[in-house]
Formats: sequence, structure tokens, C-alpha cells
Amino acid sequence: MVRPLWNRRHAPASTSARVARTNIGLVHRHAAGTGDQPGRPRNLEFQRPCPPPHTDPGTAIHELATRLRRLPPSCGPVRLIGIDGHAGSGKSTFAGQVARALAGAPVLRLDDIAGHHELFAWTQRLRTQVIEPFGRGETAHYAPYDWHARRFGPLRPLPPAPVVLVEGVGAGRRALRPHLARLLWMELPREEAWARGQARDGEEQREFWAGWVPAERQHFTEDPSRPFADLLVRQCEKGYEILPGPAGTVGPDQAITYSDGPSAVC
Repeated sequence: MVRPLWNRRHAPASTSARVARTNIGLVHRHAAGTGDQPGRPRNLEFQRPCPPPHTDPGTAIHELATRLRRLPPSCGPVRLIGIDGHAGSGKSTFAGQVARALAGAPVLRLDDIAGHHELFAWTQRLRTQVIEPFGRGETAHYAPYDWHARRFGPLRPLPPAPVVLVEGVGAGRRALRPHLARLLWMELPREEAWARGQARDGEEQREFWAGWVPAERQHFTEDPSRPFADLLVRQCEKGYEILPGPAGTVGPDQAITYSDGPSAVC
């Protein structure tokens, strides 16, 4: 049984590990095309280091935001964007930067939907509190989980904005994918992501991680997200690199590499 002490989002962390940098640049290139389909790499987990930015700051994330705005709605009037990846892979920092580029788009953090005894058994809660109201064009109301008090809090409104980001482990699960306009996967090997997350959270979260690792491993074994990702997001020394994902909804002629500001740990 998993018994985390409290939400890893509230665990002690250094300031430097929390601050998202804002020096953003953009590099365009066509993908190398080493995979089964032209223009798509076969395995992006161990690609070469990201190239340095060559253009003015502020371009990359805004370019991505522009592309997301142009997508057709996927859940009522909402373009629901899933940001998935292993714990510690940088989802929250990346989601925050994209949300700012979208002029303050709402971010639904799955830590608010999950709970101590429901690390991954939250599908029905998400469907009832968020997906179904959005489908009707209504404001959703969800009860964020308080990991300190170990109970759900009062309802919080979530408006059906043009773009809503859903970030967290399991954001690309099969029950949610039909409602997503795009699925982004943070491309970091699980052992590296987990090590980074554990270093971030410190000794006080050791009990949480002891239960989380096998739970996450089981989840992705039974319900993988990466094979269905539209875009892969790699975080490197000079920022982010965004490439077409295995789902193949972005054609080879649209392959773009984004190189954002200095790397930050979410």
C-alpha cells in the first residue's frame, strides 16, 4: 500500500530548482528521419544534446502556444492539452511556461485529482468533475486534494477556456486521450526522472517515493502514454527541444526543434 507523507508538490525544495527561467529561443530544423516513417526519429530518449538557441528570446514557447491555439476544440469548446511523463521529468515547469505564453491558460494538476489511496484510480473523478462539464461547455468544479490534511477540499472552478493544460503522471491515459487535442510527453528516462525527483524532494519524501516508483511502473506497464504522444519534449542544458511523437499527428514537414531558456527542474 502506498502511503506518501504529502504531495510532492509541497515537499521542501531549493529555490533554484523551482524557478522557471524565461530566456527563450527557437531553432527550426527538419527531423533526421531515422524511424519507420520519413522525418521521424526511431528513438528519441538518447538523442544528442540540444542545439543552442539562434533567435531572439521569447520565440519558442510562444510558437508552440500559437500552434496549440489553432487546434480544433477537443472537449466541448476546450482544447485540452495533456502533459505527461515520469515523476520528476519537468512537467510542472514546462506547463507553467506554456500557460504563461497562452496568456494565463488554466493548468489542472493531477496531484489535485489524485489522493493518498488513489494515486492512479482517479479517472471517474476527473470525468465527472472536469471532462463532462467541459463537454457541455460549462465551468468545471473540482475538489483539490489536500495532501497535508489527507482529504479533499472545497470545490474550485475551472473555466472552459480555449486551451486548458492537464499536467501530471497519467495525463495521457487511455480514458483521457479521446478528449485531448494534443498529448505531450516529457522525454526523460524514468530512472533519471525519478532520481531528479527524489533529489528535489529530499529525505522527508523517501517514504512517498518508495511507494510511488512501483505504482508508476505498474501504471505505465498497464496504460502507457508515450506511444500515443503527439509531441516529445526534451529538457536540456539550453532549454527544451520539441519533436514529433510516436502518434504521428504532426507530419515530417512540420518538425520543429524548440530550444528554450536554461534548464529548470519542476
